[in-house]
Amino acid sequence: MQPLFDYLAANEQRHIAQLCDYVRFPSVSAQAAHAGDLKRCAEWLAGHCRGIGLEARLFPTKGNPILVARTPRPKAARKGRRHYIVYGHYDVQPPEPLDLWRTKPFEPTIVGRRLYGRGASDNKGQNFAHLKGVEAYLKTGTELPCDITFVIEGEEEVGSSSLAGFLKARRKELACDAVVISDTGIPSLRHPALTYGLRGIAALEVRVDGPSRDLHSGIYGGSLDNPAMVLSQILARMKDARGRVTIPGFYDDIAPLTAYERKQLARLPFDAAAYRKFLGVPALNGEKGFTPIEQRSARPTFEINGLTSGYQGQGSKTIVPAWASAKITLRLVPGQKPSKILRAAADWIRKVAPPTVKVTVDPGHSGDPYLVSPTGPLAQAGLRALEQAFGHAPFLMREGGSIPIVNDFKRILNADTLLLGLALPDDNLHSPNEKFDLDCFTRGTRMSALLWKELASGVTR
Repeated sequence: MQPLFDYLAANEQRHIAQLCDYVRFPSVSAQAAHAGDLKRCAEWLAGHCRGIGLEARLFPTKGNPILVARTPRPKAARKGRRHYIVYGHYDVQPPEPLDLWRTKPFEPTIVGRRLYGRGASDNKGQNFAHLKGVEAYLKTGTELPCDITFVIEGEEEVGSSSLAGFLKARRKELACDAVVISDTGIPSLRHPALTYGLRGIAALEVRVDGPSRDLHSGIYGGSLDNPAMVLSQILARMKDARGRVTIPGFYDDIAPLTAYERKQLARLPFDAAAYRKFLGVPALNGEKGFTPIEQRSARPTFEINGLTSGYQGQGSKTIVPAWASAKITLRLVPGQKPSKILRAAADWIRKVAPPTVKVTVDPGHSGDPYLVSPTGPLAQAGLRALEQAFGHAPFLMREGGSIPIVNDFKRILNADTLLLGLALPDDNLHSPNEKFDLDCFTRGTRMSALLWKELASGVTR
């Protein structure tokens, strides 16, 4: 491996400059005005892949192009040679609010060992680290021990609507032993981690309709139910004093944390006072009987994401509003099925609502939870690569967020996913002043170079 490490060290500054070029594209998938920027970003990425020796092709979709870039297959490749997919995305979140940025979001700025810019961490820097790890093999003439295909899309931040169909249409050529994704995080440079579980998600919107129009609260108030008050009362009944969701059957199918998992999660570095300060809250609170790490990564939730009702302008307007609405998401853990939870939630909301108003529950997007065995050969190969690259014993963790595409890889390609994140907790993903730690980037390139050897030698079909 030493020639690979020497190459990566010698070319580190060039690789960082190329990453800056990548981040410079304002590839915001949520905003139609950036459609051209997304296309240009995809074309730049395809050209870059060809430049390092990959066979790259852009596939048009109804949305943004999907890049597929493959390592050249050796002429004497043996039958049964393993094949892995590296998944990433080149689209980014909108940069707004712009006034909160200390640097311009699409003018990459390096301060010390930090690269600031929208998409630097989510996900351009992370998928670029894998490209550089593979580049080291190709440019030094070192034979790769397996075949690698990069699948990098431009719609992840808006739901990956084109990718599932793309995978189905090319199921045979994309058949693989596993998928590698670096789109999660680690606690610190001294605490590299493998994410073996993701929470799923189920979204819904609740609307409460009362009078046919806004009414004068002095003349009519007190003689009818106020939709904003009713909605507040309904939502207040969704959790009890112990922080548990009250929806009947909500916890029935959950696969409980094993003693081994709780022990591993307890190893993660955690300072409750520092965490509370980081969040900016007076005190922490969550489901009783579980640690904050478990609460935010391995337990299900019921969250109100938005509330709307009545007058929102300056000053007062004395009305009984005609309606009220709430946007809600439930984070789910392995064992829970989004469709079942959505039905149960809608039934419970309607049941606790009074007959004095009309309640409508509209289901939204959803995604299954994901879990791969933390003791299996796939995870163990990832842990070995992490330890060698970072120089510290890695941790096992669950991620509180959701990456629905991992379930598409499992359902369509029958491939498990190895989640090897490189983002730090203060990287400000989806927020102003997003950054990527360049030490994470360089160690990520080494981790990627090491990973293919570990996967090829330590994972059986």
